[in-house]
Amino acid sequence: MEQIVREMSEEMVQRIEEQRDWVKGHLPEEYKSVYDTSDDKLELLQEIIDREFYKKTDTWELQSLGITLGDALSQELDLEWVQVEDDYGIDPALRHKETSILLFPLTMISKRIEKDEQVDIKELFEGICNKVSEMVLDPDTKRKE
Repeated sequence: MEQIVREMSEEMVQRIEEQRDWVKGHLPEEYKSVYDTSDDKLELLQEIIDREFYKKTDTWELQSLGITLGDALSQELDLEWVQVEDDYGIDPALRHKETSILLFPLTMISKRIEKDEQVDIKELFEGICNKVSEMVLDPDTKRKE
């Protein structure tokens, strides 16, 4: 099956909001605005990872971290959330404008944590930003992250 990219369904939007709420739930009420900027999101993610507010087997929670990483990438790179259907199911993704450049942040953090890798959020974020910038400059590139 070829990838089908479309606007997110209401169900997908709701699921992502619940995942954002889980991440934001680690902030005291008076600091909820810390989720407003991409830098603040990255700092919050690193704090959650450093304090291990999850178990390695907590797939939904770990993927929630990926949604927040995606939100930061979306802000920084002017990406839009879409849903992608393929042979593996339906997942949220980020698309660069109307191009074929797609990022799948949902598992970018969870895969690393499940492999017991150290996760440096800013380094991961900067690496992704650099790759996307390269792809935008060279539109013939068909890589996916």
